[in-house]
Amino acid sequence: MSIVAIDPGCDRSAWIRYDGRRVVGHGKEDNAEMLDSVLAQAVLEGERVIIEQIASYGMPVGAEVFATVFWAGRFAQRVGFYDLMPRKAVKLHLCGQTKAKDSNIRQALIDRFGGKDQAIGKKATPGPLYGIKADEWQALALAVTWHDLKVANARNPF
Repeated sequence: MSIVAIDPGCDRSAWIRYDGRRVVGHGKEDNAEMLDSVLAQAVLEGERVIIEQIASYGMPVGAEVFATVFWAGRFAQRVGFYDLMPRKAVKLHLCGQTKAKDSNIRQALIDRFGGKDQAIGKKATPGPLYGIKADEWQALALAVTWHDLKVANARNPF
């Protein structure tokens, strides 16, 4: 099962296409372009779309958060079949605690894929995570977590 995971943003959003074993595509697009390219392909291919769920932790938020929520809703509307996953669930799954930072999540993913030399590699010998940058790491974390919790556990209930 192929997954498209999205880390939504107010203007641009990061995405990862993940087949359960490897990254098969990634990028960061203007939100309007996401609707017409990445998500249009996901609909055609019947891929499962996972969107990071925006959560409030009691602090005031600004216009950027509301714009991000708006775009997450547009993405969900475009595909019609999607799952939302809160960031806390990703942190807990990959790092064992909800206080994990982005750097902890990135390191957990690198370790999972064999360590830096094997996972990222070099230009001449790229690894499966070569070229992933910035918010794409968060989209990958979302994809890996969803796959582990929803697909891998469904196959292996014990």
